[in-house]
Amino acid sequence: MPDAVIVSACRTAIGTARKGTLAETDALVLGRAVVDESLARTGIAPKDLDGLILAETLAGGGVLARYIALEAGLENVAGLAQNQHCSSGLSAVETAAASIMAGMDSAFIAGGVQSSSTAPVSKKRIPGTNDWVDWMSPSHPDSPEAPAMDMSITVGWNTANIADISREEMDAWALRSHERAIAAIDEGRFAHEIVPIKVTTTDGAAVVFEVDEHPRRGSTTEKLAGLKPLHPEIPGFSITAGNASGINDAASALVLTSDGFAAAHDLTALATVRAWATIGVDPYRNGVAPTVAIPKALDRAGLDVGDVHLWEINEAFASVPIAACKMLGIDEELVNISGSGCSLGHPIAATGARMVTTLIYDLQRRGGGIGVASMCAGGGMGAALVIEVPAG
Repeated sequence: MPDAVIVSACRTAIGTARKGTLAETDALVLGRAVVDESLARTGIAPKDLDGLILAETLAGGGVLARYIALEAGLENVAGLAQNQHCSSGLSAVETAAASIMAGMDSAFIAGGVQSSSTAPVSKKRIPGTNDWVDWMSPSHPDSPEAPAMDMSITVGWNTANIADISREEMDAWALRSHERAIAAIDEGRFAHEIVPIKVTTTDGAAVVFEVDEHPRRGSTTEKLAGLKPLHPEIPGFSITAGNASGINDAASALVLTSDGFAAAHDLTALATVRAWATIGVDPYRNGVAPTVAIPKALDRAGLDVGDVHLWEINEAFASVPIAACKMLGIDEELVNISGSGCSLGHPIAATGARMVTTLIYDLQRRGGGIGVASMCAGGGMGAALVIEVPAG
């Protein structure tokens, strides 16, 4: 069975939705930027690509990947839209790896695109009437303990209760997330993974966007502690805007090939995909889904928690990675060392691919090793991907 290797990985900088630098930039523009750059970094000819898989969430039901493929001159490449809510970008990478490891295909671009700023609004007719209302497809059947449209309860609050996590623990994690993201920016650690893009802002200015704008430099323990809970009517509710992820815009793309294709085209493998797992749980336990997906993926790779050098566990809410660390015995110092959802933001469809991209470069700086990217996803789902970056 051929190995699936990652030979290119890039992303845009992450914008704050609706009021940030990417507020006027369409998802197609974001996707085109990372598809072009990911391919350019490899020198692979378009005719040698087997497919383009781009995650898209709440994007209106089209296939962004095919549109972008044609715009990018990849006429021979079919486009696949991947939607698994928050883990969509991770799932796109897994789907590409699966086809390669099965021997069906040799080269893919896989990633995700999220423009929350410009996402279309769906409408649905009320049965038995001619009335149409704004509508969003629910991720799971609604219930009081796990509302389908309120992740602050379903993911953030439920997870804090399940894992006995305090408001202070979540605020401390969020603060460290901001500090780590700011340090990564200031040290230039994101420079190689970010594709600068020319955009027009809401005030009409033409700018080059190349630095993540969501992390807050002025964040402090006191400021986070002063934020009101999102549901003050619920006794003890501890989820705030500060210990939750942002709403964001970004895109990320990776090129995956078989190890044989990489050798034949003189491409350097940045990482090898070792295993993955996607699982479902009771929606009430949505935020602890990574604690199920991670052991399953590691078992498939023949590894244990102690074998992992670095982790990316998405901060949909700070309670999610804290719970994973507590329940699986993960060293929190090895988790999200360059920030995550609370600081960098959570551009939903792009986040999984962004996590893998950052994980690759962080592992490279540390001399290589095993990395795991994991996240929960709406509807009571979770995913985990295991990669290995060669020593060097």
